Amino acid sequence: MKLIVLLTDFGESEYVGMMKGVIYSVDPDAKVEDLTHSIPPQSVREGAWVLLQSYKYYPRGTVFVCVVDPGVGTERDAVIVDTKNYKFIGPDNGLLHPAAEQDGIQQVFSISIESSVSRTFHGRDVFAKAAAHISIGRTSESIGKEKQKLDDRIEFYLKERVGEIVRIDRFGNIITNLPPLEKPEMLFSTTTVQEKIRVCGTFAEGPDIGLFVVTGSSGTLEIVSKNTSAAAELYLKIGDRVSLE
Repeated sequence: MKLIVLLTDFGESEYVGMMKGVIYSVDPDAKVEDLTHSIPPQSVREGAWVLLQSYKYYPRGTVFVCVVDPGVGTERDAVIVDTKNYKFIGPDNGLLHPAAEQDGIQQVFSISIESSVSRTFHGRDVFAKAAAHISIGRTSESIGKEKQKLDDRIEFYLKERVGEIVRIDRFGNIITNLPPLEKPEMLFSTTTVQEKIRVCGTFAEGPDIGLFVVTGSSGTLEIVSKNTSAAAELYLKIGDRVSLE
């Protein structure tokens, strides 16, 4: 039995429950945990960032089943990625790449997709099923055919003091991939906004009204607003370039 961790964009829907049902039907003793199901619909880039920041907090041997899959039913591969310490299962669309590469990709396997499975729900019929069989002791080699590498990669843009918006959390905090910069205030710039913004150590230190910057739990800079949504004020989206100087 292995720990199986789910990450999807399914929200509070029945789809998560059906994936768990498939897993328990194959392995009634499986242990299944939810990482998150709050990835915005079809936001592969944001899902990849969340997985990258989260996977290392789970024990070695954990199997991650990740489904943010706007290309479901197309020619994109379904894959199992064996890394130094984990297994990642999901679509070959870039979602798994940053986390798998960071941990050290050892082998990649393409899962055969039977014609009888749903063309819109590989999370249930392909990925959950593969994870369940790994949980009962099957190897990746017995489930998939080895392929040379992942087809799709995601590289988060970071050059000098320019990065990108990688996550907007449920509080409306705008998370970037920029490392901390020790200044009392910064010039915050995007394609549509440019203004001075205060740097604070905690949310409590920030102004009651207006934007400020903190270093978040991922060790990167976040643009926030106390008790309100910074995202609602700035109308930025995942992948937008941002400069903080």
